[in-house]
Amino acid sequence: MFFRRKKDPEPPAPPPPAPAAPVEASTQFLTGNNNIDRRSVEVLLSAIARVSESRDLESLLLYIVDTSIEITGAERGLLILADERGTLSIRVARARGKKSVTGDMRYSTSVVRRVLEEQQPVRATVTSESEALELGSSVFDLKLRAVMCVPLVSLGGETEMARERGALYVDSKAATREFRHEDLALFAALSQHISIALQNARLHAVTIEKARLEQSLVILEQIQKDLISQAPRDLPGYDVYGWYKPAEGTTGDFYDFVKMKGGRLGVVLGDATGHGAGPAVLAATAQAGLRAFLRVVDDLPQAITLLNADISPRMDDGRFLTLFTAVLEPDGRVQMINAGQTPPILWRARDGSVEHIKGHGPALGMMDEFEYTEGHATHLEPGDLLVIYSDGFAEARSISDPNSLFGESGMRSVVEGGGRDRLDAAQLVELLVKSALEFAGGRREDDMTVVVVRRHAEGGA
Repeated sequence: MFFRRKKDPEPPAPPPPAPAAPVEASTQFLTGNNNIDRRSVEVLLSAIARVSESRDLESLLLYIVDTSIEITGAERGLLILADERGTLSIRVARARGKKSVTGDMRYSTSVVRRVLEEQQPVRATVTSESEALELGSSVFDLKLRAVMCVPLVSLGGETEMARERGALYVDSKAATREFRHEDLALFAALSQHISIALQNARLHAVTIEKARLEQSLVILEQIQKDLISQAPRDLPGYDVYGWYKPAEGTTGDFYDFVKMKGGRLGVVLGDATGHGAGPAVLAATAQAGLRAFLRVVDDLPQAITLLNADISPRMDDGRFLTLFTAVLEPDGRVQMINAGQTPPILWRARDGSVEHIKGHGPALGMMDEFEYTEGHATHLEPGDLLVIYSDGFAEARSISDPNSLFGESGMRSVVEGGGRDRLDAAQLVELLVKSALEFAGGRREDDMTVVVVRRHAEGGA
C-alpha cells in the first residue's frame, strides 16, 4: 500500500530528460567487482552456449527468463510478444525459483508498450504513489517497487524472418529491491539471446518445411512419371510415341494413351497453366478423370464435356487446362477435339500437304457448363502423320535472336522433312526435340511435350 502524505510546494519543473541511450550488450554490465563480474560473464557465456546448441526452443526460453530473474533479483519475469496488430501476449511467465507463474498475470502494459514504441529500455524504482501512477495503473495496483523492461533486438535487418517484436520484462514488490544500471545492461544482453533463439527456431522450422516441400515435389514428380503411359507397340495400323520434359521438377503438361473398347486408342495431350505443384496436381486429376470417361463413354465430345464439368468447379480462379484428344479407330478413322490446345499438325503423305487442327471449344475450366459438341473427323492414310505438341515447342526462343520463336513454322518444317524421310514416330519425336533445343541453345523456358501418331498399313511398317 502506498500512503498519501502532504506535499510540499512543488519546485519548478526540471527540463525533460534526454532520451535514454540504447543499452549495448557489451561490457557495460561489468562493475569492477571480480566476483560479480565473473558471475555475469559466466551467465552470458552459458546463454551463448545454450542458444548455439539447443534445438528445444521452449526449454531455452524458460532458461533465459529464469536466468534474467536470477541475475536481477526480480520476483517475476515475462517474455512478451506483440503480433502485427500490436496485441500483446505472454509467451513465457516465470517466478523466482524457476517456477511457472500462476494466478494473477497482470503486468505493466504501459511500460511494455513504451519500450516497444521507443525501442528503448526502461528501468524504474518506485518510491512513491505518484511514481507508480506515472508508470501505469498496473504498477500502482500490483504494488510493484521495481520494474525493468528491454526490447527484443531486431536481427539481420527488416526481413520478415528477422523481425520479432517483443520485450523481456521483470518486476518485484520487495521494497529493498533496486535494479542497477549493470543489471539493465546484462538484462539487455540476455534479451538479444532470446531474439537469436526465436530466429534460430524459425529458421529451423523453415528449413524443415522447405525439406518437406522438396520431398513432396520429388514424390509428385515420380507420381507424374508413373502416370505417363508407355506407347503401345502392338497397335494395329499405327505407330505412336510420346515425350515430355518439364521446365522444373514437376509439370503441368501430360500425355496419355488410353486403350478403349473395340480396339480403339485414345491419344491425349494436356497442358495446365503455370508451373509447380498446383498445375501438376490439376494435370494428374484431369488425366485420371479422362481415362475413366474414355473407357465408359463412346462419344468423345460427351467425354470431354463430362471432364470439364467434373474438374472446373474445383479449379482455382485463373487456372485452366488446354487439352487435345484423338480417338484412333483400327481402320484409320480418327475423331478429334481440340479444347484450347496449340493446333496439332496433320501431314498428308500422298501430297505433302499440311492441316492444322483448330479449336473446338475453350480450355477446360474457363466455362464450367460448356458443352463440347463439335469435333474433327478424318481418315489417316498410310504414311500420314499427326503431331500433337505443347506450347513449350512453339515458344522455344532463339539463342541468337530473343524475338524469334521456333513456332508453328519450325515444327511444320521438321514434320514435313520427317514425313518425306519416312521416319517412324520415335525418330520424328527425337528430331523435333533436337531441332527445338538446338534453336533455343538448350534452354527450356516452358514444359515441352509432344506425341506423334503415324499411320501405316495393318501389319506393315
